[in-house]
Amino acid sequence: MPTRSDPVVLQPLAENERPAPLMVAVIVAGVLAAGILVSVASVHDLRRHGGSVPGGLFLAIVLGGLAWGMYRRRYWAVLGFEGLLAFQIIVTSLALVVASTILAAVLCTITIGLGGWLFWKLVRVMGRIQAGQTYETGSATEREGPLR
Repeated sequence: MPTRSDPVVLQPLAENERPAPLMVAVIVAGVLAAGILVSVASVHDLRRHGGSVPGGLFLAIVLGGLAWGMYRRRYWAVLGFEGLLAFQIIVTSLALVVASTILAAVLCTITIGLGGWLFWKLVRVMGRIQAGQTYETGSATEREGPLR
């Protein structure tokens, strides 16, 4: 039985392994990108609603790129998505402070909880992705551990 002082060794992801939290993140990013594209195409005057077509297209491209990168198990994509998740959690927490109805407060709390859960689960996935990366040094390829 492992004790608290035993180091945790992360196993690199297998050949085509995609853990459930990673697939949830891919689906969330893909659905958001598609939703933004549909919104850009269907809303006629985005400026009146506080947006713009170039801004919507840019955001959809970024989210689509993150979804593609996460599906291909790229560290940078998971890190970028975690940055967006952290921003979403902070903004939703601020919205919770000024929520004027119980429904708004409940929706903010659910969003914060789900975003926090996904953020926490993706931390381990990032570690496992990084544990499997190899780096070329001189004439040999060497595998580096998670803390090097």
